[in-house]
Amino acid sequence: MVNRRNLLKGAAAGALAVPAAGLLATRAFGGTDSAAPPAASAATLPVHIVNNTGEWANSSIHLYVVGNVDGRQVRLTPDGTLAPISLDDNGPDGFTEYAIPLAGSGTTTLQLPYMSGRIYTALGDKLKFKAVLDGNGVPALAYPAGWVTSDPNYEVLHDCAEFTYSADGMFCNVTMVDMFSVPLDIRLQGTADQTAGRLKDGGRRQIFTEAGRHEAFAPLVIGDRRVLAPSHGLDAGLFPTGYFDSYIDRIWADGHQLNIRTNEGYYTGRATGGRLVFNGPAEVIVDRPTTRDVLFCDGALHAPNDGIRGPVAAILGAALNRTTAHSHPEQPVTDAAAFYQHDVTHHYAKALHAAMVDGRAYGFAFDDVADFASYVQDHAPQQFTLTISPF
Repeated sequence: MVNRRNLLKGAAAGALAVPAAGLLATRAFGGTDSAAPPAASAATLPVHIVNNTGEWANSSIHLYVVGNVDGRQVRLTPDGTLAPISLDDNGPDGFTEYAIPLAGSGTTTLQLPYMSGRIYTALGDKLKFKAVLDGNGVPALAYPAGWVTSDPNYEVLHDCAEFTYSADGMFCNVTMVDMFSVPLDIRLQGTADQTAGRLKDGGRRQIFTEAGRHEAFAPLVIGDRRVLAPSHGLDAGLFPTGYFDSYIDRIWADGHQLNIRTNEGYYTGRATGGRLVFNGPAEVIVDRPTTRDVLFCDGALHAPNDGIRGPVAAILGAALNRTTAHSHPEQPVTDAAAFYQHDVTHHYAKALHAAMVDGRAYGFAFDDVADFASYVQDHAPQQFTLTISPF
């Protein structure tokens, strides 16, 4: 199984300013997966780009497909071939010209070869990708960081979808782990016909409005351009560093019990001495996390792909972000009506889920616990469609 932790780990290797979305999240702990792949996927997959904004002409939309093949950073050219990232690609202004133009009108179709990466869409202005040398002296890309005011792409209206396409199939998602800006939805057709990320009518405005209603989250609304995830807002000084602290204290209070069922078995947990100690197929100890750890699903909640600590940390991280860890001693909780009911909760993720047609969104890195994320996969894909939806 290709999970979201693996989805972009190659694409992220060596890159600068890589968003959290490609580094942190896991997939389907407490959820389901489809059967083993029946056959190898075709060497290329038709990818359709649909401009359904009603506001921007195709000529005003710029597309970028960037990522990784076998540890090497690459980008897709307009003719469907892969080209390695090169410092020579930087022009006189210091940035590359990797934009793929859309067709003059109607649907644009590309041929996607095996790779892992992101499909970026930029509306109006182009994105400024810079080719740089990573810590190992290998050419890499500095990715857009829309939550950093000094980033050259801060003023550009842009967003992305993530994918891994290989002989095992197509694994893809619409992510809001870093920010929400451009309404994107995806459709994957193969052994099934699946969609993800589709907003309700007026959903974009609903997200901006709902996030802005809460005092701690209001600074994360950047005009009409984007809403930042509170994780990046915290690092930017826009979100309280101790926001979740009172809730965390309740979970790590001596004697608090929390049990977790993973695909590997059942863990019974109890808080003692500032740690949560879980016993089951193995002992897993989780130190008290900070608010930043909860928002990034990292630090004390780091979830390695080990089948033991990883699933426990992921389910625990989801329970903290959804604020079910105190009210529900049995985790994971699969009833979405129980999520975000505490006064101190993740209002950004709550707003995202409420605005989606199917209620599924990637509002934080472990949002795929119990299959609540905007993620789809198919082991025998036939075509993939990315739609830029009306604002």
